[in-house]
Amino acid sequence: MLFPCIISEQNLDENINRVFGDATSWFVDAILAEIPITETVGIPWVVVVLILGAGYFTLYFKFINVRSFYTAIQVVRGKYDAVENLDQEGSNDLSSESTLVKEKNTDDVNGEVSHFQALTTAVSATVGLGNIAGVAIALSIGGAGATLWMIIIGVLGMSSKFVECTLGVKYREVDSDGKVFGGPMYYLTKGLGEKGYAKLGKVLSVLFAIMCIGGSFGGGNMFQVNQAFKLFDHVIISDNSMLHGQGWVFGVIMAILVGVVIIGGIKKIASVTDKIVPFMVLIYIAAVLIVLVLYSSAIPAAFRAIWEGAFHPEGVMGGFVGVLVQGFRRGAFSNEAGVGSASIAHSAVKTRFPASEGLVALLEPFIDTVVVCTMTALVLIITGQVDTSTEIDFEQGVLLTASALESGVSWFPYLLTIAVLLFAFSSMISWSYYGYQAWSYLFGRSKRTEYLYKFIFCCFTVIGAAATLNAVTDFSDAMIFAMMVPNMIGLFLLSPKVKDELIRYKKSIAGRIK
Repeated sequence: MLFPCIISEQNLDENINRVFGDATSWFVDAILAEIPITETVGIPWVVVVLILGAGYFTLYFKFINVRSFYTAIQVVRGKYDAVENLDQEGSNDLSSESTLVKEKNTDDVNGEVSHFQALTTAVSATVGLGNIAGVAIALSIGGAGATLWMIIIGVLGMSSKFVECTLGVKYREVDSDGKVFGGPMYYLTKGLGEKGYAKLGKVLSVLFAIMCIGGSFGGGNMFQVNQAFKLFDHVIISDNSMLHGQGWVFGVIMAILVGVVIIGGIKKIASVTDKIVPFMVLIYIAAVLIVLVLYSSAIPAAFRAIWEGAFHPEGVMGGFVGVLVQGFRRGAFSNEAGVGSASIAHSAVKTRFPASEGLVALLEPFIDTVVVCTMTALVLIITGQVDTSTEIDFEQGVLLTASALESGVSWFPYLLTIAVLLFAFSSMISWSYYGYQAWSYLFGRSKRTEYLYKFIFCCFTVIGAAATLNAVTDFSDAMIFAMMVPNMIGLFLLSPKVKDELIRYKKSIAGRIK
């Protein structure tokens, strides 16, 4: 009983926030420094870099986010799996340069999970509270017009995701047991080394790894379980219940569930996410669609409000500041395009062609932002939940979305609670994998270091559910923002490598595209 007593003490919040607030305020201030747009509104400089980078990659790859959308779907469906299974003597394309580590049997396709499993693992880390609360916050700042900017940003982000995930597969490492290690840590080191920037690549990879570990403990773990408990406590637990306000109990349960899954590594995580992700997304979309059907007569007016409001000053501010700053920041950048985290999950895919997984990855921002976030926005608009007179916080955003669903069917908040729990759980197990990959890059790949990281991760789960985390949230947000800096440098310098891989893959499937 000692542990519950300690973590339920009232001074827990003060101690945690004092440590994180005092020791890291300079870091948070530097990363989240804003470029002023008006006297009262500004955009963090890192967000500007993300937008410009996404726009650049969209142009450089000639709108691959649009041109290759159908091909990406076909890759996920397995239409080109036969190309993946050709041995090296059966295709001249397969003899071209590859930096994959060669294993004992070179006829085997390197990797641990399928295209679909890699996609669901990465989507599980991105589809979450940002899609529910972040959208409500965006609309509270900029009104209905923020939705259009959100869609545009999601479409542009598809190009960034393609670039980083192609690189993740190209420069991954596969050990003698077939276990994959990949992500920005490896393509920054190897890729920049090939271009003569070995020292720069090493520094950037270490910086990324440190930030990724911090992001996994904070935004990918503590924040997720904290917000999930608050909604669970509000909707499910009565005020008179002994469990009311006892976040540590919720945290212990979540820590056990997370621990059971993450001990098994990426294969276990993927086997869980490929079932949870479709289910949780379908639950949420089904509830939203029912509300939209019930209010179908208001949908045309909602689209008009989105279009007309998008070009008003408050709509623009809401789109960029609300969605990118609030939605992306509080929801781990929503689709995380340009941050580099998703490339870690996609690196584990079974493939000979890095660009094949890059194409699969560009579907993520579409699912996360264009589909899920837009549907959330429509429900908020047609149910009259948009009020630009009062700016709301993240917890209020979740409750606002719950209220919107309740206006359709009274028990829908319970359905939303289930969806949020699944969103949080799936995000946590995926981010544990991201964090461990960065951890292993810095401290080695032994079982001891692996279990040490996973134990610490589960401890942070309990703490996250029991505390309010104001300063911790700011710090973890800054960590995730900071991951973008070394990653974007690598993406710009290595984009010609990605183009070569795209050409190679397109040639290999040229006779199969219909």
